[in-house]
Amino acid sequence: MDRKAIVTLSFLFVSVFFGCSEILWGCQQDLLEDERNTISVFEKTAPSVVFITTKVIRRDFFSMDVFEIPQGSGSGFVWDEKGHIVTNFHVVQGANIVNVTFSDHSTYQAEVVGVEPSKDLAVIKVDVPSRILKTVPVGSSVNLRVGQKVMAIGNPFGLDQTLTVGVVSALGREITSVANRKIRNVIQTDAAINPGNSGGPLIDSQGRLIGVNTAIIAPSGANAGIGFAVPVDIVKSIVPQLIQYGKVIRPGMGISVVEDSIAQRLGIKGVIILNVSPGSAANKAGLKGLSRNQRGEFILGDVIVAVKGMEVENYDALAYALEQCKIGEMVSVEYIRDEKRQRTQVKLQQID
Repeated sequence: MDRKAIVTLSFLFVSVFFGCSEILWGCQQDLLEDERNTISVFEKTAPSVVFITTKVIRRDFFSMDVFEIPQGSGSGFVWDEKGHIVTNFHVVQGANIVNVTFSDHSTYQAEVVGVEPSKDLAVIKVDVPSRILKTVPVGSSVNLRVGQKVMAIGNPFGLDQTLTVGVVSALGREITSVANRKIRNVIQTDAAINPGNSGGPLIDSQGRLIGVNTAIIAPSGANAGIGFAVPVDIVKSIVPQLIQYGKVIRPGMGISVVEDSIAQRLGIKGVIILNVSPGSAANKAGLKGLSRNQRGEFILGDVIVAVKGMEVENYDALAYALEQCKIGEMVSVEYIRDEKRQRTQVKLQQID
């Protein structure tokens, strides 16, 4: 090849190279500010999101061989640099084996540290190199506003590292947990949440955690534009307890109660005390449970109708009212006895 041909080819290569660079730069310049924000938040948060798969162990009745059977999958996110990962309770419920896959596709077996079925939250732990553990900045759900941008990252249908974008559709919603308890002040969003997104983070436009994706309303089983997330302020109060104690330490009165369905059949609004434990907070406050007269007939116990000024119509309302209190706190408890509304002071105790 002569010198003139070499110079021509060199010029052509340089022209093509800089032409491609200009095209790429032009593409970057064409991105809207909102698009650049979305890309930036995803790139920062995605390494914190994990793919969780679970298995149950079954033994064959005839051969006695043991089999590992896939149970389900979901999402989670790194909570701290000690390897704690937050997810939904229903993702790990009943599992014998829990595996966690990180964004670099490395997989580790995890142990369940603690669960709170009534809030559909769980904490699992993995022993992994610290370089893999990228935590999500924790925000607040107090000042959320309907219409603000949110993003969900998870593994819908096993498709890892999937991003969906939407807005806060509503606040203050209520959903029922797997423990048949109401979860209050839930965030509603139209960011697409599908099976497999459960346990993944809902984040704001600054990349801060504002909720844990937990449920969808979908008659067909797929996304219908209505998803729910447990607000981060609930998560912040529960996760440290799950890490430390393996459960939530609650304040209570030391009573057992009659089922709501029975109270409803009797036309009673409130919580009927079934039994008061000897020496308990309720016992010291003079509250009474169900009893029998000389003829063996049941005599109605006290009916709790308010705690600390909050009206109580059923057990879920009572549990919610007590959640707002602290162990050792002296609270006002209003109750019905002999068709009269009365009041007493109860020093709340720790209950399991």
